Amino acid sequence: MVPFGGWDMPLSYRSGTVSEHLACRNDAVVFDVSHLGTVRLEGPGSFDLLQRSFTNDLNKVGVGRAQYTHHLDSNGSVVDDIIVWWVAEDRFDVMPNASNTSSVIGSIGGVDVTSERCVLAVQGPNARAKVANVDERFANVKRFHVGCIDYKGVEVVVAGTGYTGEDGIEIAAPNSVARELFHAIIDADITPAGLGARDTLRLEAALPLHGHELGEGITSYQANLGWVVALDKGDFIGREALVAEKSSGVRRRLVGVVGDSRQPFRDHMSLVLDGKVLGEVTSGNFSPVLGKGIAIAFSDQDLDEGTRVEVTSGSRSISGTVAKMPFVAKKK
Repeated sequence: MVPFGGWDMPLSYRSGTVSEHLACRNDAVVFDVSHLGTVRLEGPGSFDLLQRSFTNDLNKVGVGRAQYTHHLDSNGSVVDDIIVWWVAEDRFDVMPNASNTSSVIGSIGGVDVTSERCVLAVQGPNARAKVANVDERFANVKRFHVGCIDYKGVEVVVAGTGYTGEDGIEIAAPNSVARELFHAIIDADITPAGLGARDTLRLEAALPLHGHELGEGITSYQANLGWVVALDKGDFIGREALVAEKSSGVRRRLVGVVGDSRQPFRDHMSLVLDGKVLGEVTSGNFSPVLGKGIAIAFSDQDLDEGTRVEVTSGSRSISGTVAKMPFVAKKK
């Protein structure tokens, strides 16, 4: 157990991080991600408020769908990346990162219901087949859809979302049934997994982490996430700054690097080409699937796939190659 975002969270279970990681890539795991926030917004003005507050356009989806979006400050920095669950006509469950719930409430209002529920993420190529043994209705919620299910007399909200690069669902269950549900999922031959595997999985999938690929001074465009920005939907917080950046040109972008060896890259190491520092690593670790070190790094220069680089820290230097992201593709 480790402290994380004000919560005590499991770093790993008995089988260990690498085993949990591979179980997700090849079978199915369950994460307790109850530290993620849930801010509930209800009422007829909720849609318009979210449109003005976040970058993506809810008109692209609809009731019963989920959408990935960004919450910016006036300078265009990504304050948080968020999943919006559009649960009912005038009900939205906004899911910020653990440490950002209060800032989201300060921006959009709403009710913090985080402490009233637990969130269990069932992920992996066999996740749906196995979770169907707990409740077939869970497995039937499609990717980026949302469903309300009566489970043992209480409302459970299920979304076809996750943070591993694999298929799966996230289940928001009231505390009264959460422990029983967690054990039912494990009894369905689904491996419990902790934060260690969650981080290496999201890195292999090149998914951003707030405070690393997103945060102060980092825009959606710099993080290669311009697809979540709907400039044509009307005004929203940070829009003017993004319009200016798009017009002048994005000064840096994230690139992927695969090392030549098992040596793990680490955050804040320098990305070097021909003796020139181009930027720094935002996330680095060992890839259990590739058996090599992998990293996401900012680069001030456009780099083609296959470009040879050095990643350095003091006298330590690791050779690698600029690679396409994600590093590991989702299992079919």
